[in-house]
Amino acid sequence: MAQLDPEIQDVLQLLDMAITTPIHTLDAVQAREIFQSLRRPVDDLPQMHRIEDRLVESGQHSIPVRIYHPTDAKELPALVWFHGGGWVLGDLDNANLPCQELAAQAGCVVISVDYRLAPEAQFPAAYDDCLAATQWTFNNARSLGIDPSRIAVGGDSAGGNLAACVALAARDTEFAPAFQLLIYPVVNDDFDNASYTDNAEGYFLTKDLMKWFWDHYVPNAKDRADSRVSPIQANLENLPPAWLLTAGFDPLCDEGQDYARALCKAGNRVSSLHVPDTIHGFFTMPVACGARARSAAARVLSEALSTA
Repeated sequence: MAQLDPEIQDVLQLLDMAITTPIHTLDAVQAREIFQSLRRPVDDLPQMHRIEDRLVESGQHSIPVRIYHPTDAKELPALVWFHGGGWVLGDLDNANLPCQELAAQAGCVVISVDYRLAPEAQFPAAYDDCLAATQWTFNNARSLGIDPSRIAVGGDSAGGNLAACVALAARDTEFAPAFQLLIYPVVNDDFDNASYTDNAEGYFLTKDLMKWFWDHYVPNAKDRADSRVSPIQANLENLPPAWLLTAGFDPLCDEGQDYARALCKAGNRVSSLHVPDTIHGFFTMPVACGARARSAAARVLSEALSTA
């Protein structure tokens, strides 16, 4: 088995000191306070031509989005991004680092979506918001400086789950995405596979915390087979090309790799990157392995959307 990246070992030590009470024993408000306390300013973010906050109207509520324009060029490709946090934690600010770097390195507009969180808004609220924001992006592509034929969806963890589910829902519509960028996505509620057993504790995301996330977002176990939250349960034919990232010390490693295989078996084009010496969450951290992964994702995204 691979050894942990030394920088990630240091991160885990800092997290152990900062998180004195296991998050899965707290309520959502307390957990969000701890999550926000872990946020640190990131130096040297790439320059953007413009960053704007907008509201997407959807039914009786508004969905905040943050739009990153790397240049003033028109007809740019775009990525609609859904942040991680187990459908319970996270916001636009937590997604600044990956969104800004992906926008700069891939040369695309990034639309970051601040979907409703559980338990205040349970399944399928987050899914509904992400689907609505994706459709809004397509409908407003020209005014946003976006080429509507070159729009991808993507996200990390719960955000990867939402991206996969949006790609499924949109595949037969006029706003079907051209690509999906899935960063250690949640695709099922199976807590008994090998990566859950091997990485149950000690690597930031724990088995108990994942159960806590699921219980907050989809408390009714019967709903968890719904393809709007467990995409691996769906018919996966005729989906856009996908790139999946997995981490070796991550409870979600096996289900991410299982999803890549299932997409391939259904006849889709899939590529993947496995980083064996790191943990869940590394993609959005200001660490060297995270920067390398973001650069790899940007290269894949740029190539995919240049030929979409």
